[in-house]
Amino acid sequence: MSILSLANPYVCELVAYRPGKPIEETAREIGMKPADIVKLASNENSLGASPRAVRAMQEAASGVHIYPDGASYALRCKLAETFGLDVAQTAVGNGSSELIELMAHIFVRPGIETIAADYSFTLYAIVTRLLNGTYKSVPNKADWSHDLQGMLAAITPQTRLVFITNPTNPVGTMVGQAEIDAYMAAVPEHVITVFDEAYIDFAEEQPDTLRYVREGRPVVVLRTFSKAYGLAGARVGAALTTPEIAELLHKARSPFNVNLLGQAAALAALDDPEHVARSVAMVNAGRRQYEQAFRAWGIPYIPSQTNFILVQVGQGKAVFDACLRRGVILRPMDAYGLPEYIRITIGTETENKRCLAVLAEVLGKQK
Repeated sequence: MSILSLANPYVCELVAYRPGKPIEETAREIGMKPADIVKLASNENSLGASPRAVRAMQEAASGVHIYPDGASYALRCKLAETFGLDVAQTAVGNGSSELIELMAHIFVRPGIETIAADYSFTLYAIVTRLLNGTYKSVPNKADWSHDLQGMLAAITPQTRLVFITNPTNPVGTMVGQAEIDAYMAAVPEHVITVFDEAYIDFAEEQPDTLRYVREGRPVVVLRTFSKAYGLAGARVGAALTTPEIAELLHKARSPFNVNLLGQAAALAALDDPEHVARSVAMVNAGRRQYEQAFRAWGIPYIPSQTNFILVQVGQGKAVFDACLRRGVILRPMDAYGLPEYIRITIGTETENKRCLAVLAEVLGKQK
């Protein structure tokens, strides 16, 4: 008897999430030293974590034989202070990805729908189908941004969650305040809107979605410490929402879901806004590096509000493979239905120069 025959069929039909290729694996495959490889595939912060956060983890490490604070109370108090909320309006998770999964566990079941854009985080579809719910995707607009009016039109009485990734991964676009306000003015009360703002720190203009949390609307604003804060390996995400939804998240999460080191790092990182500002400045400068090169080469790219940029190179997988052999890890986009594109994380000036030199060689462009 096959194990697959015993599993829920809707689980067998899922396609596993594919992370960016690790440096160590690439080094083994191509015979290079890990230090000679540049990874620009997973939207990590090349500046690294705040020194304060690193020190906080080092100091906390001596206590790892003790369970962490299961309620993450100190971190949640700091989040409430930072964003002008009550601590009862906060929840934290093992990355914002866990909070997305918890939202599905709370609200999705057979016959219940979730909605997201065609080009948005693949986890929304995975968690919906994992719970045998119905996932509906809405085409992006011509400028690649979310079509919020299209999402409104897709809502039915069975819809419970609408995911708005702003700015959006993998294309890097975002919707502004006017579009969000128009959506919120029309969205039915039975729908919980999840604003996934993992990349919001990099956006030139940041819409205020927390106003709807303060108004008590059924809204969840997700933030992460993985991007601008440089703590992807610590796995800490935050949900800012109503006390009722926050309480449901606490009921649904596993015990001690955010580890001791992650709590210490995130708490210290919130006290170092200057590090976030340096990270944003690095990304802004790097974005200009890439845009200038792509314009000079005459190849299309999607203007980005994030720490990555999507560029049309023809055969994306072939370009990815060619760059990989030269020690630069990028992200092919065939899994997203964009086989002509690659996604490039914006790194340090040196990393960007290396990437552009390799791309120029692979694409036959002048450096």
